[in-house]
Formats: sequence, C-alpha cells, structure tokens
Amino acid sequence: MTKQDDLPLTSSHWGTYRARVGNGRVQELLAFEHDKDPSPIGIGILDVQHGPTRVDAPMVRKSWLEGGPGTRNDLRGKDPFVEVSWDKANALVAAELDRVRNTFGNASIFGGSYGWASAGRFHHAQSQLKRFLNCIGGFTSSKFTYSFAAAEAMVPHILGSFRDFLDTCTSWEVIRDHTQLFVCFGGVPLKNGQISQGGTGCHIQRDGLVSAGGAGIEIVNVSPLKSDMLNDVGGEWLALRPNTDVALMLGLAHTLQAEGLTDHAFLKRYAQGFETFQLYLMGDSDGVAKTADWAAEICEIPADKIRELARRMAAERTMISVSWSLTRQDHGEQPFWMAITLAAMLGQIGLPGGGFGFGYSAMNFVGGNHRIIPGASFPQGKNPVEKFIPVARITDLLLNPGKPFDFDGVRYEYPDTKLVWWAGGNPFHHHQDLNLMMQAWQKPETVIVNEWCWNPLAKHADIVLPCTTPLERDDMAMTPRDPYVVSMSKLTEPFGQARDDYDIFAGIARAMGVEEDFTEGRSTHDWQRWIYDKTQERCADAGIDIPTFEQFRSKQWFKLEDPVDPIVMLSDYRADPAANPLATPSGKIEIFSRTVADFGYDDCPGHPVWQEPYEWLGNVDRYPLHLISNQPKDKLHSQLDHGSVSKAKKVAGREPLHIQPDDAALRGLKDGDLVRLFNDRGACLGSVVIDAAMRPGVVQMSTGAWYDPDETGMCKHGNPNVLTRDKGTSKLGQGPSAHSCLIEIELFKDAPPPVTAHEPPQIIRSETPNDLEVQT
Repeated sequence: MTKQDDLPLTSSHWGTYRARVGNGRVQELLAFEHDKDPSPIGIGILDVQHGPTRVDAPMVRKSWLEGGPGTRNDLRGKDPFVEVSWDKANALVAAELDRVRNTFGNASIFGGSYGWASAGRFHHAQSQLKRFLNCIGGFTSSKFTYSFAAAEAMVPHILGSFRDFLDTCTSWEVIRDHTQLFVCFGGVPLKNGQISQGGTGCHIQRDGLVSAGGAGIEIVNVSPLKSDMLNDVGGEWLALRPNTDVALMLGLAHTLQAEGLTDHAFLKRYAQGFETFQLYLMGDSDGVAKTADWAAEICEIPADKIRELARRMAAERTMISVSWSLTRQDHGEQPFWMAITLAAMLGQIGLPGGGFGFGYSAMNFVGGNHRIIPGASFPQGKNPVEKFIPVARITDLLLNPGKPFDFDGVRYEYPDTKLVWWAGGNPFHHHQDLNLMMQAWQKPETVIVNEWCWNPLAKHADIVLPCTTPLERDDMAMTPRDPYVVSMSKLTEPFGQARDDYDIFAGIARAMGVEEDFTEGRSTHDWQRWIYDKTQERCADAGIDIPTFEQFRSKQWFKLEDPVDPIVMLSDYRADPAANPLATPSGKIEIFSRTVADFGYDDCPGHPVWQEPYEWLGNVDRYPLHLISNQPKDKLHSQLDHGSVSKAKKVAGREPLHIQPDDAALRGLKDGDLVRLFNDRGACLGSVVIDAAMRPGVVQMSTGAWYDPDETGMCKHGNPNVLTRDKGTSKLGQGPSAHSCLIEIELFKDAPPPVTAHEPPQIIRSETPNDLEVQT
C-alpha cells in the first residue's frame, strides 16, 4: 500500500492535503503531515467535485441566446440555459467583446474577478482574466478588498503603508515570550485562521494562541461574541456594544492622558500630530471630553472597567490586536487609526511583545515567523483604462453611470457598464443589500462568468464558461504569506467539458486574433516553469536557496528556513527613526494627518474620531437587534457551501441564527425554530440556536449561504446580505459596512419553503428548437 507521504499533494486556501485517488476520482483528502491543526473544510469538495451542481459544458441563457445582449435581463436567475459548443461560446464572447469595446469603449467592460478561486500561483482566475482583458484594450477595474478596504485606504496615511505591516505583524513566538497583556478588539477568531491567500502548509493560529494563554498572558476579548476567543485560553470578555470600539479606545486614551500615563517622549520622537488630537480627546475642540464615563454611555462597558484596563495597559507590556472585521462597519477607517494612536500613547510600538497587530487569526499567516519568498506571478500586463471603482461599490457602478464619487481625496466618475465578466469570487456572497444589487444586476447587457458549479453567480449570468477545479490541474502554491511551497498535482481529468481558465481565455483570444499576445506561445507547463525560474532568480538575489524546478516537482514541497531574528513589527523604526522613516509626509506615525484633513471629508476628518453609525439613526427602536454577519466556520466565504462539511453545520437545511436566551425568550423562540429576519432592506430565513455566549441585543448569522430568493426577494436559505446596508465606510475608503446592521426577528409561521440554493437551473441540452431536451 502506498505510504501517505508518497501520495500526491494539492493545496488550497484552507490547507494542503495528500490525495488518495482511484477510479478516476479523488477518494480521500488526508491532512498534510506537517500541518499541526488541519482544517476540515477541504474534504467538502469530494462529494460535489463530480456532483449535479457541476457546470459540465458552456451554457448561454436562453433569452440572451435568442434575442441578443440585453434581452430580458429581468429573467437572470430564472431563465433556462442552453448548452452550446466551445466553438460557439468562443464566437459569442468574442463578438460581444468586440461590439462593446468598439461601440462604447473598453471602460464599459467591468472585470469583476475578486480572487479566491484557487491557491495556485498560475491558475489564478483574477490574473488570467486581467491579462486577457488587457490584451484587448483594458477594462474598468476595482481597487482594494472587501476584507479591509477602509484600512487599505486609511493606514497608508498613518504608517505609509498597510500591506507592509499586515504581512509583518509581530510573531506569536514573540507575543508568547514578551507580551503580558493581549487586548483583542474583535477577538482572535480561530475559525478565520483556517484560511490564507495563496495556500498554507501548516496552520499556526491555534498553537500560537494556546501557547500565549499557557504562558500566563492576560487576554482580553473585546467583542459582542464570546466565541471570538478560544475558551481554552480563558481570559476576560468585554462584551461591548457593536460598532463602539472607537469610543472605548477613546475612553482608554483619555484615562492615559488624564492620569499622566501617556508616553510623551515616544510621541515626540516617533509620532506627529498628537497635540491636535489631544484637543479633541480632552474636549477642548468640541466641548466633549472623551472620558471613561463618556465612553461607557456609548459602548456599555462600565467606566471603572475602562479606567482599570487603561492602567493595566500602561503598566504592562501590551499588544493591541484589531480584527479586520472592525473595518467593515460604518466609519470603518477609525478603529485602526485609533488603535494605532492608543498604542503610540502607550509608547511600546517596536518593542518585543508591544504595540499593535492587524487581526491575529484573521488569516493563518498573521503572526507567522517566516521569511518572505519573492515569488513571481503570471504577468497581467498593463491596463490602458484608468477607470476603476472601490471594490464594494459594484451596485453604485451599475445603477449610476456618470455619477461622481469621492475616494481617498479624489473625485471620480462611474463609467457606463455594458458588460461584466467575473472569474473567481461571488458577489452574491460578499456584497451587501442583495435586493438592491439584484436591481443593479439587470443593467449590464451581458454578464459572463467562469465557474465550476451552479452557484448564485452562475445562475444569474448570461454566458457560463465551465472551468476546472484545483483537483483537475497542475499548479504550485507559492505565497509570501506562508513558508511552504507546494507542487499541486493534477489528480483527475476535468469534469465534462470543463477547461482551465488559461485555456478558456486562450480560445477566446484565438477567436479575437490576440492569442499570441495572451499566451506568448507558452503552454500551462511552460508558464509554470517560467514563474518558478523567475522566482528562483529573485531568491538567489535575496540570498534564499530553493530547489531546482525538477527537484521541487519530484519532492512535491519545500519549506523556507525561518528567519534568524523573530519578527517584531516596526522594531527597525523604533531603533532608528531617522534611518528608517515611514513613508508618510512627516516620516512618522501620523496621529493627525494634514493630507486627510485637507480632503475636507465630514465623515473622515484629520485625526481619529468617534462618529455614530448611520444605521442607528431612526432605526434602533424599530430594529433593536444588531446583526453580526461574520465569516463562517465551515467554508471559505461561500465556497463549498453545497459540500458535506458545510451542510453538516446547517440546521434543518438553513443557516443557523445564534441568539441570546433572553432575546429568544422575549420573542417566544426555542432551539430549532424557523424564524424570519427582516428590516427595510429585505428578509431571510434562519434556524434558531440559543447561545448564552452572546451579548444581549446581538444576533449572529454567518455569511456564505448561497443566495436563494423567493418571488418577494426573501432568501429562503439564510444569506444575511439581504439585510446589510450597501453604504461606503466613508468618502475616504468607501469600504463595505456590513457590520452596521439592525434587524428584528419573528417566528416564521407559514409552511417552510423548500431550499433550492443547491439545485442547478433548467438546462436545454440541444440547440435545435424542434428537438429540445430539458434537464432539471
């Protein structure tokens, strides 16, 4: 029998696995032998890889095929699909691209791929799509990510960069050995740490957190959800009111300043603008001192508790962690700015175990202690089109062509979108206010999708091009966020007529006369060899030794050596700020930013401030429950929602809704009840799970359930984004604000409607009108 470590490897965003293959199928996925805490998510693909939800051939929406672009867009999601040949699909797509770019210009093409389709370095759907569209004149793109768009815009004004510090947070080892007090705004949710962009060889978050707890570190979980911290590490739970982290931080900061605990020597040498912020903090500029008592009224944490925590933070080596989720609320730029300001006042930034970190266990790589591989990527080329949107403004783009919008100090204008192409990602998962988005989705004349399964995006497309899954192609998992580099084996042949994204775009490029521009005459193997060779050259320049391509493919994986010195974020800056200035105008941490102040934004002034969420205005009495729509435990975003692992976590086939016992009793609810969640934007169904580890007035339903609307727009399956507000965090960042959402809940008394989210659409298997074979 083959030894486990001789079995072929594959890798994904949720981990690396050995595969046992037989009869043309992957029979079993086994955890990589070097993974200490493997994720169960991966095995969810086994029962759907060859299941009825696979897209097995090119498909075209019937009305679009019969009437042309823009025909009965209101039937997207309802129309049957007609199977066509690859030759016809390529010809249809090529002709439509030519029509749009020649009639309206390339800015009318929106390349909406969002990533996460594959951990592979080459078969990265977003890169493949962008390279192809750049070969035909470009496209309107999106900027930043749903994960932390507000921080991507804000933190560069404070520190000079965001990504540089996101990838180099102080390591868990340093926290274990030096931190005394670990204050976690948004907690340390291990469920999120199952995943990492570009793949992961070994999960480190559980071991890092448990080691920290075992070292006797005091841990404070500042979150409405007790489950945002592992029970095994104990610690203190501060169950603050959602969206009030900034108010709490201001109360802490006021205590430091009022009691003489601020490190002014640090602020003078390393920061800029504290004096201006201090006028706001102490109430000199607006007449409102941001005292612990003031903060207590807002965040509903006792003032004495706030003062006590501030004193502890000043007396001990303190690490402040801010969850990425804090950016996904109204004014989401402020929590990170205020956390950095609070850390600067403590004066421990750059010291081992002190300062701040961006979201421990937000992904597996945060807090890792490894060298960064300078990996090459599949080149995307240059986009001649300068038009773009902030990533979370897709509905605004489609509904408001020509309308101006503000973003990071500049006023732009939405182009008139005629064609949307998505390859990777699922906007029906990650976007807000889906009923409004459904109206916007009818605006473009054509929607093209590369997809492997009949998820909501595929069902709401006009042309669906079936692509392979990572199990059906060779690739390599290689990311600067993980020390393991993994050779991903092709384990099975493609399902039906599915093609790799590269082959899909090469075929359309051939039909448009740009095949050589797209492929440069290289096969998929040639490109992977090219990427590896370029990476090896860069590694040699950086003094990093990696195997040859042949050795790598033979052994299937290797691991970079750990750095000599453990990672302490901003230690170089602290050691010599003159020699290592930050990339800000002052070269220092900008507590007050003249640049931001000069933008003149009323919703994001020149220093951190508390601003009440727009959602609270007039809604608190009508909708008294705050909905937390966080990341799921059993899938990555909405991926594999139709798989066995995700389905096992549902309650009676629908998403669970966690509710505190008193809130449930007030509404006469018990475990397992089917309830309707609703507000002015929409409604969805969910199954009750009574959970004492919740703050009163807060309910939680994870995202990821495939959108499954009835005729009224109510999601029968439990997608909470029918409820969330589609509003930018501020004019500066324009990020998503899903976590500012108020709702009410009631028992659903009608007959439970069937969940149809995982059923494929009607498919017509013949193009001959007199011989239609309809498959359901």
